[in-house]
Amino acid sequence: METARRTPYQLTFAILAVAVGSFALMQSMTVPVLPTIEAKFEVEQSTATWVLTAYLLSASVFTPIIGRLGDSVGKHRMLVFSMVFLSLGSLTAALAPTIEVMIAGRVLTGIGGGVLPIAFGIIRDEFPRQRVAGAAGFVSSLMAVGFGTGIVVAGPISDGLGFRWLFWIPFIVTSLAALAAWRFVPESPVRTPGRIPVLPAVLMAGWLVALLLGLSQAPQWGWGSPAVLGLVAVAVVLLVAWVWVEHHETVPLIDMRMMRLKGVWTANLVALLVGFSMYATFGFLPQFLQTPESTGYGFGATTAVSGYLILPNAVASFICGIAAAPLARRLGAKTVVVAGGVLGSLGMAGLVVMHDSAWQILLVNGVAGFGIGFVFSSLAPLILAAVPAHQSGVASGMNANIRTIGGAIGTAVMSTIVTSQTASTGLPTETGYLTGFGVLAAMMLVAALAGLLIPTVRRSADGPVGDADAASGSSQGDLVEAPRQGSDSGVRVPVTA
Repeated sequence: METARRTPYQLTFAILAVAVGSFALMQSMTVPVLPTIEAKFEVEQSTATWVLTAYLLSASVFTPIIGRLGDSVGKHRMLVFSMVFLSLGSLTAALAPTIEVMIAGRVLTGIGGGVLPIAFGIIRDEFPRQRVAGAAGFVSSLMAVGFGTGIVVAGPISDGLGFRWLFWIPFIVTSLAALAAWRFVPESPVRTPGRIPVLPAVLMAGWLVALLLGLSQAPQWGWGSPAVLGLVAVAVVLLVAWVWVEHHETVPLIDMRMMRLKGVWTANLVALLVGFSMYATFGFLPQFLQTPESTGYGFGATTAVSGYLILPNAVASFICGIAAAPLARRLGAKTVVVAGGVLGSLGMAGLVVMHDSAWQILLVNGVAGFGIGFVFSSLAPLILAAVPAHQSGVASGMNANIRTIGGAIGTAVMSTIVTSQTASTGLPTETGYLTGFGVLAAMMLVAALAGLLIPTVRRSADGPVGDADAASGSSQGDLVEAPRQGSDSGVRVPVTA
């Protein structure tokens, strides 16, 4: 293992970036080709959408659990485990003879969502301290970059090679990356002792599935339907039971004291709100652009062209992944989050008043992309600064999970708004889309206001210093130590109230 410990952190970073980028791409690449999948398997639209829903449910359940397992049994092991499931799920979907098998493959792929919290944990454990914020921010921005890029490349790949290559390419890439991770990524020295409790995991999975299933189906079933209301009620009951059980577990799955840390719950609130707007924007803007010109507002764009018009969003998010850390060192991560929320709100509001030509779509998408990118690039370092090293995986996993929950809520709300106003042709009206984009802009502004609640992170010569206190049981002024690559004595994180 000593040989593995000498792996240059730059190589570890490249492997982690490929893993997270692949997962992000697989979130969105199927969105533009759902009609193709529907026609190929000769199924109804409601059945084809389970290609997305199954993935969403699986990732939401397994991301925090795998993050917690990484903290307990080792991040290297769980990174390889997650990447193997990314590959296995992609292979299953690529070979699927029926829609049911493809949906099963997407469930397997969702298990691979554990790469995100594991990547953050490895970065905190292994990277030189002055590189942690920048690396974590860049990896976090890859979620927005990958999601947008997936929509951009889906059309050309599907048209040129066939829709199954949307799964073959990730299978090839993630298989190679899994081998590289197994060979080169070192095992983490920081562990959370104790067993993994089963009951909290079952309860958490139960309320997540009930909540997300109800939200995702609400536009079709109706928000007031017995099925949706019943699922939401079940989710609330299981959520309350889960919190109670976690409080009474000797070694909880998710430490509720950690979740109550101000640096954690404020970052989670921002993630929820930004996820609401980001996922809904990427989900419905292509539909807006592909609406026939005969409606008076649509562009009649092909899948490929609508993807290109969204490209500035992904490019801007990528730039933010590089620029966020230097800006955070100069201005503070909290300031960058607030500014990002404002920019994102301006970009989405721009869609309401500037949507008549391609250059306008490109411009407002770029502005929104900068906003989303700055927020997500700054949240990950803030989470890592707020918790002790042995909880970095589970804390990051819950933040990613809450972002997904926000996306599910935003997509369901946007769908309800858009479909509630249809023309005689059966297509949504312009007013429906513009009302929806206005709601998304408002949520980004609320995210900016929520960012003001984030505690200020003190900055040292080496990087941000946070408030990892109550989650580890340490008192004010204590030091949480975690050995890092390139350091002889480990990194000491001063605790603040």
